[in-house]
Amino acid sequence: MVDILIVGAGTAGLTAAVYGCRAGRSVLVLEELSYGGQIINTPDIENYPGIAHVTGYDFATALFNQAKELGAQVSFENVLSVENLPDKKVVHTNENTYEAKTVILATGVQRRLLGVEREKDLTGSGVSYCATCDGMFYRGKEVVVVGGGNTALEDAAFLANLCSKVTLVHRRDAFRGDETTVENLKARDNVQFLLNSNVTAILGNDRVEGVEVANKVTGEKTTVPAAGLFIAVGQVPDNKRFENLADLSPEGYFVADESCKTRTEGVFVAGDCRTKQYRQLATAASDGAAAALAASAYLG
Repeated sequence: MVDILIVGAGTAGLTAAVYGCRAGRSVLVLEELSYGGQIINTPDIENYPGIAHVTGYDFATALFNQAKELGAQVSFENVLSVENLPDKKVVHTNENTYEAKTVILATGVQRRLLGVEREKDLTGSGVSYCATCDGMFYRGKEVVVVGGGNTALEDAAFLANLCSKVTLVHRRDAFRGDETTVENLKARDNVQFLLNSNVTAILGNDRVEGVEVANKVTGEKTTVPAAGLFIAVGQVPDNKRFENLADLSPEGYFVADESCKTRTEGVFVAGDCRTKQYRQLATAASDGAAAALAASAYLG
């Protein structure tokens, strides 16, 4: 029996582990894949208070080590379900069953697919969802990035340092991401924008050789040669398995405010997985702290 069991080892989950341990509680973190969450793929973080520059990997590793040094236990297992019993929560994974007094769900989000034919077939053969993971394979080649948020902009900036040409395709006429990054991209000679446009087809047989782009205003279709297609069109939550504990929004996010409390006593949520206006590194850390403090207060 642990005091606080945390599902997810991203920024929110690991911050919750830090605060839970510092409150003198026993803490267990369960994570299906690797620690760090989405931020681990960011090459340069410049907007976290007090840290001018840090890679996502270094940030996540430092936070992971901090939680471990404070006493948090971490196990890499896939959480399948959580039972809410009168005196405890029972957490079932693909390997074990655990008992906890409180649970913090910090499940994060997953990458959204573009939804174009042959996208899945060509994943790993030119289609990628992680520029920092795969960008080096396309050094000196032409690539396409799809998306309009910070991830797409950061991917384009990263790839512009490696690739001969980067074409950034966005379905709207303006970007959602940071204006500073947009202006920096505009100043790059090897970056071009195709706005009000959608990728409608992926070209090539065994590997990506280009994409077909359709302008939403004129209907004109353009073929863009490319060896790689990097997709950054948003994220989706994976919370259905926990709907017995917390209400879900129509989009699938946990319904909770800044208190991080759910409708179930002793169950809290933190990070990008909950309903919120802004999903940033700082807000994920804030949620983790709030959820852990709320769980500790609940324990009395």
